[in-house]
Amino acid sequence: MRAKRCVRTWLGLLLGMAVTVLGALPPSALARANGPAPPSAAGQPTPDATVPPLARLWPVGLRPSVLRGWDPPATPYARGHRGVDLVAAPGTPVRSVAAGRVSFAGRVAGRGAIAVELTGTGAPPLRTTFTPVRATVHQGDEVAAGEVLGTLEPGDAHCGTPCLHWGLRRDRTYLNPLSLLPPWLLRRDPSRLLPVTNALP
Repeated sequence: MRAKRCVRTWLGLLLGMAVTVLGALPPSALARANGPAPPSAAGQPTPDATVPPLARLWPVGLRPSVLRGWDPPATPYARGHRGVDLVAAPGTPVRSVAAGRVSFAGRVAGRGAIAVELTGTGAPPLRTTFTPVRATVHQGDEVAAGEVLGTLEPGDAHCGTPCLHWGLRRDRTYLNPLSLLPPWLLRRDPSRLLPVTNALP
């Protein structure tokens, strides 16, 4: 009888400690402990509802592979991945995904960087960033969706292989740049065989 009461007491204490510890964790830590968010129907992370899907194309290529996805830090100074890495060869043209104004074009820590403030995205506006890019635009230039901003530079150590790091911010808050892409740009449709026309008899 005493042994059962002792076991119940210990179990109650352990349960109380677990609830206390879990209650003290921030939501971001709980989310990381439970694993990544389930993918959307497009097979990509669920888009951020605060970001309008106004992009008209990917910044490089037609549908580049995502080498490393967006992994927001738990706090402003914590580790994380504040953007996405897209596979692309050095010299690939880097394009603006939507209309905007170039707010920065230069070098940061020895790497070429470009930032574009997107038109009609509120105050402060959404700002996309691209590195490492050799700019062909200048600060203050107005750019259209699809306009070439520069070319991907070689030899960047960020990915370990040639890639474009694409970021998105509103003021100091980092956001998922893939949220700018509408579903039709995120989809990877299966290959289809087209009907043969004018076939020889």
